[in-house]
Amino acid sequence: MTIRTLLVTASPHRDEALGSRLARQIAARQGSALLVRDLVAEPLVPLTMDYARALTLRDPMPRANATLALSERLIEELESTDRLIIATPMHNFGMPAALKLWVDYVLRIHRTFAASPQGKVGLLADRATLVIVSSGGFHRAGESQQPNFLTPHLEAVLNTLGIRAPQFVYLEGLVSRRDAPETIIAEAAAALGDAWCH
Repeated sequence: MTIRTLLVTASPHRDEALGSRLARQIAARQGSALLVRDLVAEPLVPLTMDYARALTLRDPMPRANATLALSERLIEELESTDRLIIATPMHNFGMPAALKLWVDYVLRIHRTFAASPQGKVGLLADRATLVIVSSGGFHRAGESQQPNFLTPHLEAVLNTLGIRAPQFVYLEGLVSRRDAPETIIAEAAAALGDAWCH
């Protein structure tokens, strides 16, 4: 059975981004049927007033409603695939605007999560999920260690969708390591182990 993988990319460097290159290598090694959602090549439109109002209705709007069409398409991409890979840069300590907008479309009450007295409950099926985070500086070690608000934010988003144990891998210090892209990719692949790279 062919594994179906959704790759969501958010780098301005697009296919040249190291995170995107690593993601495609992983998908190719697994023989995945790859669906790519490039948030830079095909930018999502900003949320509208009608969309915001639709989210506040006590009774959810029909899925076929035009106001929810883009959200529905993005959610269906998630539902139609077995694995999720997100390749994103870290911008100013957090996720880039393009990825945040994707989050705002797929994290939808009554559709991908439900509100309960105990908190939000994910409605999507759990799936193997990998997040590849690229950053020009360092945020895990070193003298110039910087804040990282991307990881906890995106982990909370994925948990709310129903994705319980996303794995994160980091491509750090890319500004100072411009001459070693293949080494950086190989190190990250080695850190992932068999689950993703074999």
